[in-house]
Amino acid sequence: MRAYFVTSLGAACAVALALPLALPAGAAAPRSAPSSPPERAVPGTTRSLPVERLGSAAGSTSDRAAAAAGLRGLSARKVQPFSLLGVVWDDGRAELRGQVQVRTRTTGTDIWSGWQEVQAHNDDAPDLDAAERRGSRARGSTAPLWVGDSDAVQLRITPETVDRAPATLPGGLRLELVDPGDEPETARGVQAGPPAPLAPATPEDAASSAVNAQLAPLGATEIPALGKDASQNDVNAADGRPAGAHPFIGPRPRMVTRAGWGADESLREKAFAYTSTVRAAFVHHSASGNNYTCAQAPSVLRAIYRYHVKTSGWRDMGYNFLVDKCGTIYEGRAGGVAKPVMGAHTLGFNHDSMGVAVLGTFTTIEPPQPAVDAIAALTAWKLGLYGADPQDIARLKSSGGNRFKKGVEAKLHVISGHRDGFNTQCPGDRLYDKLGTTRIAAAQLQGR
Repeated sequence: MRAYFVTSLGAACAVALALPLALPAGAAAPRSAPSSPPERAVPGTTRSLPVERLGSAAGSTSDRAAAAAGLRGLSARKVQPFSLLGVVWDDGRAELRGQVQVRTRTTGTDIWSGWQEVQAHNDDAPDLDAAERRGSRARGSTAPLWVGDSDAVQLRITPETVDRAPATLPGGLRLELVDPGDEPETARGVQAGPPAPLAPATPEDAASSAVNAQLAPLGATEIPALGKDASQNDVNAADGRPAGAHPFIGPRPRMVTRAGWGADESLREKAFAYTSTVRAAFVHHSASGNNYTCAQAPSVLRAIYRYHVKTSGWRDMGYNFLVDKCGTIYEGRAGGVAKPVMGAHTLGFNHDSMGVAVLGTFTTIEPPQPAVDAIAALTAWKLGLYGADPQDIARLKSSGGNRFKKGVEAKLHVISGHRDGFNTQCPGDRLYDKLGTTRIAAAQLQGR
């Protein structure tokens, strides 16, 4: 997701294209599907495949060329079904300087996708001094890519060329394959209407729901939309701020809770992490591709959640909120939708901010208007709870990143794109171009 990525791929890509694509013999058969869906989400799985060197100095001409170019990857192989993938490495501060490409096969068919590029730079991350980076838990990772239900995969990583030699790739490279788990009944009802609240199954489920208790019943799968008349109650839910302190608050939009999209609360850390306030919103795209339907959005969320926690080693989902192409808003990181939850979305500026990610990739593709409208509605409400004007400028102190050094006070739009705080392509040119009108729309919804 970083801009200004310059590399020389040339002959290395040509060599990679010549690599064999056949599946190896004796591969494991895919798992059988469950006979009936459960009421709650069945936990998914995360499988890790060590990345290998491609080619050899003693092989054919193409093998020798692949070895000389430093190509890494995996030959085409059959695997247990998965829907999302990414590449991970041991050192969370190291960069993968190269091009990452995959091709996958739709489960139960002989249909292979074309080669798809995986964003090598995943700049949605905890701050360098954040507690969830301490120790060896946090790892480096690419952006995740949603590929749909697949049972075979092939990977190639072409290092960037530096001084006519392939760049050194980080150690411990692994391909992560994520199965988001079976679709829960709660998520199936997300688009159709509010299902009845469910009794929390675990203490973690209860805790995740209880922090929204002033906005919805315990176990609710959604938080209903309410007009501006309900805003003062929402201010009270925002960590006990006094009623009447902030008159410019947008109507509360409908939001699907973590129970609604089937979050496995046992994955995250039990405690919630908070910052002091919400002074700005950073808009992202998930860079996970646009190949999903709105009905699949809860599965995409469960896969990204698992990728952030099990693969990247974060405490929870990185984003505070996510929005699908139909404009449905989802609760992201646990801790309460009205509260100042500390996210892991904009390296250097996770304090006193919130992160909103639109599911998809919008570098060259226009974001759907319902999603853009949802960003305006969400930011008008959440920023309003903390007295922030969507058309104003916020002064935020950087905790360290590639655009602003640690300690620098940056002047940023209250509604900013990820690239405003970090050198990155996120949220994609097409979505970034919408932020000017989004600021105006959000301010109007606040009654300014």
